[in-house]
Amino acid sequence: MFQAPVVPRLRKRSRAAEAGIPRHEEVKFEDVRLYLVEKKMGRSRRSFLTQLARSKGFIVDDVLSDKVTHVVSEDSQASSLWAWLNGCGLKNLSMMQVLDISWFTDSMGAGRPVAVETRHLIQDTLPTLPEGSPPTAVATVSQYACQRRTTIENNNKIFTDAFEVLAESYEFNENEGPCLAFRRAASVLKSLPWAVECLGATEDLPCLGDHTKAVMEEILLYGRSFEVESILSNERYQMLKLFTSVFGVGPKTAEKWYRRGLRSFSDILAEPSIQLNRMQQTGFLHYGDISRAVSKAEARALGNIIDEAVHAITPDAILALTGGFRRGKEFGHDVDFIVTALELGKEESLLLDIIDRLKHHGILLYCEYQASTFDISKLPSHKFEAMDHFAKCFLILRLEGSQVDGGLNIAEGDSRGWRGVRVDLVSPPVDRYAYALLGWTGSRQFERDLRRYARSERRMLLDNHALYDKKKKEFLAATTEKDIFAHLGLEYIEPWQRNA
Repeated sequence: MFQAPVVPRLRKRSRAAEAGIPRHEEVKFEDVRLYLVEKKMGRSRRSFLTQLARSKGFIVDDVLSDKVTHVVSEDSQASSLWAWLNGCGLKNLSMMQVLDISWFTDSMGAGRPVAVETRHLIQDTLPTLPEGSPPTAVATVSQYACQRRTTIENNNKIFTDAFEVLAESYEFNENEGPCLAFRRAASVLKSLPWAVECLGATEDLPCLGDHTKAVMEEILLYGRSFEVESILSNERYQMLKLFTSVFGVGPKTAEKWYRRGLRSFSDILAEPSIQLNRMQQTGFLHYGDISRAVSKAEARALGNIIDEAVHAITPDAILALTGGFRRGKEFGHDVDFIVTALELGKEESLLLDIIDRLKHHGILLYCEYQASTFDISKLPSHKFEAMDHFAKCFLILRLEGSQVDGGLNIAEGDSRGWRGVRVDLVSPPVDRYAYALLGWTGSRQFERDLRRYARSERRMLLDNHALYDKKKKEFLAATTEKDIFAHLGLEYIEPWQRNA
């Protein structure tokens, strides 16, 4: 079965284990360390839950220390719990997740640490402040997304949705400055564990300029932004958004079509002077399928297909699901995987071999392959948003409904029993795997801020290939994402906390 990223194969159960004799449980989640608060829970229940968690591969500490990442409690009185925690002399308390037992229950049911949602949090009770004063936690919010933990839960969606429309509008106008400004502002608001209810609460937040605050103030007063409504009703914005939803069509091509007076897909396909490239032809052909969101169950099914193809080629292959699904999202536009081999150089033909197997199985609807142009001698790259040079392929695969738990995410009335799904594969050399995994996991704003932090705060250059220390004039080796965070002097941020 597909695993992402690849973990060691489970050992067969020993006779001692089958006989019920206690043994050391295998650790599956090394980045998560639990502590169960005995108060309210009781000693016997705490012991039972500890054994349950350990049997599922969780680390559970008997003693509360700064190594703990998740504190779990059944005490519904936040004030008494936090008073006890604050009196424990912990240096790392601000970085710990303090969670209700519901998170533990959800995680045990899923067999893995689930994404932390607002409903799981037991938040420190703040002192009563004068009306309009910002919460005390505001001063700790960093300007860099790589120093904030941002889960899928968004308490300020009414603002961030508006900012996204404004950012996209500026992107269509090729006005990069305001576009980035609105995306940074949205990223900050997404990270907040509380909803902004008055403008005064944002006083000390970073990345919120006059324009963003004016939009927020309008939304707080009227429940909507008139500027955003004007953009959404603008014909040019509507057409560019429609045209760029086609696979292979970027803002410049969409602008050309709009300027020529084209206002629909029918107009484009009926215009004899327009020569669509192969990707765009495929985009129109499979538009109904690939414009529809891909579910997590569909991503898993595709992972199984790719995993089978990869390991038929080389048993020591490494396959990892990346992108939004690795960050815990339920839906996405496509499915991204990193695939490589443990033996350096063996990855060079891997993608072409995978493509051949997919063709043989009759499920390859489209393929664009780009050979590797990676050359370590040309690094470090000084291009801030430089695209990586690893071998990659952009695919559309036929996915059968019978392969997906719960069925396909298809339109009502679609009786084909299959759909086309976009899949991207990238194949770095194994010594570049950690950097590629970090870069392809995202989010885009998280990666942008991570590179900005490396350059501005650490005098280093980071991209999907490497990390270069300009002071030492050397590349820094990394075999895991944790190594990269450590090189940068940053606290490690879990993939599901990178939804910036």
